[in-house]
Amino acid sequence: VDILYSGADAPDFGAASDGDGDRNMVLGKGFFISPSDSVAMIAANAQECIPYFKDGLKGVARSMPTGGALDKVAAKMNLPFYEVPTGWKFFGNLMDDGRCSICGEESFGTSSDHVREKDGLWAVLSWLSILAKRNEGKAAGEKLVTVEDIAKEHWAKFGRNFFSRYDYEGVESEKANAMMDHVRSVIASAKKGDKFGEFELDFADDFEYTDPVDGSVASKQGLRFVFTDSSRFIFRLSGTGSSGATIRMYIEQYETDPSKLEMDAQVALKSLIDVALETSKLEEFTGRDKPTVIT
Repeated sequence: VDILYSGADAPDFGAASDGDGDRNMVLGKGFFISPSDSVAMIAANAQECIPYFKDGLKGVARSMPTGGALDKVAAKMNLPFYEVPTGWKFFGNLMDDGRCSICGEESFGTSSDHVREKDGLWAVLSWLSILAKRNEGKAAGEKLVTVEDIAKEHWAKFGRNFFSRYDYEGVESEKANAMMDHVRSVIASAKKGDKFGEFELDFADDFEYTDPVDGSVASKQGLRFVFTDSSRFIFRLSGTGSSGATIRMYIEQYETDPSKLEMDAQVALKSLIDVALETSKLEEFTGRDKPTVIT
């Protein structure tokens, strides 16, 4: 990241993966591509730029907490779309059944139906294929289409889903569970049209998924508040053992105003973050006034 943000002499493209190559991060010169955007941008360019998909996509899927950029691509391109719980096995079922070509999650996992697992190297190669195709025929010295150009063109066409995740690690399990119970009580009494700050509620629930392939049901997959403008915030709890729990808060806001598409995500999301924290009473229950990690 430091190298790609090092100034005018920084490389035009950079990518990183983890030790076993199943996750990926993609950057342009001074420009970060969020995982939620990355899977959407790959899907939007796949048929034109990646030979494997020359006949089109069967469908696309994302995990529920992942930003909804992929939803907008699926809607505009008339593709089957699936929203699944966190866990790669749910993508695997869809791919095995021939329903899904490209899938991804906000935790830097992206892949396609060429393999039944996350494939970070494939995601990086997909971006290189897109850049190669978009720069096809460019003369020596001619300005190249960059990662940033592709992202901004995508936002202009589909809108931008500003997205962030706040992780609160090592929270006492009793306090974390009390907060989640409070959020459940808010959901139980919430109804369509309720106002949460400036946001009007569409629905609130505890996400449940029925697998279209085998009919299995996964319940209690995340507490979510979805608003009429496609904004939403979500709370999930993990690791409630003796070492403490991790509360994950996901915040997303959809924007189509051209003057706002290039805003910093934390600035764009500020009012929704405030509403999420107020609704959950997270600081009151946990004593935490800031997250451990922001992504």
